[in-house]
Amino acid sequence: MRFIEEVVVDEFLPTVRAMLAEALRERDLTQREVADALGISQSAVSKYAHGDVATNDRVAADERVRETVERVAGGLASGDLSRVGALVELEVLIRRLEAGDLLAELHEASMPELAGADYDFAVHDPDSGLRDRERTLSSLRRGVRTLTATSGFAGLIPNVGSNLAECVPDAVDIDDVAAVPGRIFDVKGTARVPSDPEFGVSEHVAGVLLSARAAGVDARAAVNVRYDPDLVAALADAGVEAVEFEPSDHGETDAGAPDDPVRAAVAGRLGDRGTDDAKGGGDAAAELGDVFAVYQTGGVGVEPVLYVIGPDAPTVARAVRDLV
Repeated sequence: MRFIEEVVVDEFLPTVRAMLAEALRERDLTQREVADALGISQSAVSKYAHGDVATNDRVAADERVRETVERVAGGLASGDLSRVGALVELEVLIRRLEAGDLLAELHEASMPELAGADYDFAVHDPDSGLRDRERTLSSLRRGVRTLTATSGFAGLIPNVGSNLAECVPDAVDIDDVAAVPGRIFDVKGTARVPSDPEFGVSEHVAGVLLSARAAGVDARAAVNVRYDPDLVAALADAGVEAVEFEPSDHGETDAGAPDDPVRAAVAGRLGDRGTDDAKGGGDAAAELGDVFAVYQTGGVGVEPVLYVIGPDAPTVARAVRDLV
């Protein structure tokens, strides 16, 4: 793992300092004056002058870098630019080159996993979608660890398997929801997780979560377990409300469609207002609490299932843990 700051320190700064040292020497500054201007030792200036410091050709050839170096060197040499002013000029340039530009490209080249990601992102943007996705995966892993470490959880896994899902804050479809590929199964009394969580691998639990959000609940995670009236009663004793819905003939939800049974049941519990508060229910969400449940008692070819829904994967995992 390599941070972009390492690219700045290892490749950008030596190159720019070497360019500045050369530009200042061309303006007849002594090595001591260059050292004072750049805030480095005189021996370091000598190394830059003799080419003893490795530099990056792409940085040195970039026209914006060359223009900034010339402007900063001219200002330092004439006294028109202070060291603080020079620092600000270079910091602005660094931020500019980090934002999906030269430094970002060098970062991705040094860490191929970034360039090989299969979705659009800007890792160097503070508001990056990648940050949301990675935080979601991290939260989901914590939730999965809670479930698998819970003695008795395997006994709650339905025949179709369980899954734990969490979505990014502004999720709109299943590709925005992470879950366990292949679901979690009971193998001789032990909950088995086949692989690390990924996005876009769950239609069933992800669909239920998206349907609840479409009804007006600001929830981001869901887990399914087997349905049992005693579990519903235990949830009620813990202050978790459960809402029943009618399963569709094929047992799946249509991820928030108006006639989706989960969305209809949750919206009905919240009142018609819930359907107008899609994805961020505010007061509507408060009516059901941070954690709530939806369930169906089965039908022709449909296994009864209970879903626990809440703000994040660790929270819903703890709610399930408290049932056993």
